Amino acid sequence: MVFLRAGLIIILFTAAALAAPLVPPEGFTQPPATPAQATSLSCPDAPQPFTGALDFRSKYEGSDSARATLNPQAEAAFHQQTRAIADMEKFVSTQVTAWHRSGDPRNVSCLVSALNRWATAGALLGDARNHTGKSMRKWALATFSSSWLQLQFSASHPLNAWPEQAQNITRWLGNVGNLTASEWRDLPQSRVNNHSYWAAWALMATSVVTGRQDLFDQSLAIYRIAMQQIDAEGFLPNELRRRQRALAYHNYALQPLVMIALFARANGVDLFEENRAALPRLAARVIAGLDNPQPFTLRSGVVQDRAFLQHPVNLAWLEAWCQLSTCDNKQRARLTSLRPLQNSRLGGPVTLLFGVKA
Repeated sequence: MVFLRAGLIIILFTAAALAAPLVPPEGFTQPPATPAQATSLSCPDAPQPFTGALDFRSKYEGSDSARATLNPQAEAAFHQQTRAIADMEKFVSTQVTAWHRSGDPRNVSCLVSALNRWATAGALLGDARNHTGKSMRKWALATFSSSWLQLQFSASHPLNAWPEQAQNITRWLGNVGNLTASEWRDLPQSRVNNHSYWAAWALMATSVVTGRQDLFDQSLAIYRIAMQQIDAEGFLPNELRRRQRALAYHNYALQPLVMIALFARANGVDLFEENRAALPRLAARVIAGLDNPQPFTLRSGVVQDRAFLQHPVNLAWLEAWCQLSTCDNKQRARLTSLRPLQNSRLGGPVTLLFGVKA
């Protein structure tokens, strides 16, 4: 009877844990830095909803298997074709950042109105006819969901004035999440790379927005594939194929993985030690490579293109990493020199989200 009773307690405890609502890390729930105050702010024009097929040219069109050489003509076409989506990502991130800094409810009004138009129009639900189309869908979802959940979970409850619109937007994000989940599920190992990791991060953020355990579980499943791909020296073989951009793509691949681990921890799942601490191994390799890219040169066989270091947005993940792990003085000094950091696809005002006034 004692063993039976103990077993029942364990089962009930596990069921209760599984039924717990999904939540973001604490920083994503904070109210604005200043008290709410209405102003005469007028909303900028938001991009019109993108409702067409997601059929876009790749900026690496015509490149070899390394997919590392930009095609200027194709890149210009890509930016023209995806302008509405990219501009909406910027709009959403800008409004969330402004709201965090000022507490102005007009920023919430602007954001809710714009996202509600996209939701009502069924934006981003069209057929994704190529890899670039699928990629744009999951990148946009990462931006929209990671921004939206800040309003949804804020201690100041800014969405209380918008119940119907909030429900419509949440439903739509779930529908975009359904497509993203189906497009990045069960890929062969050779095709699981940074794109899959970003899809997993989009699913993680969307799982919290919608409270859906299935999206949370799929995010973790992709994350765990990534951990198995990290070798003993902290390299990702599929990113080493990017030759002169191997370091840049290791850095890019690491960003969503750090966010997934941070959100998983907030929900009682500690991924830090997966595959003999694979994530710390990858992070250590990338952080060392920021100052000394020689190991990437040796493994890829090509001198590394380090132009990405000129853009702080590419290092915004360090804020999350220093929440997940213990950063040394050198890493903290690098962060201080870069702040405030912003990355729309990681939630927007990353420095603010992690409680640092900069």
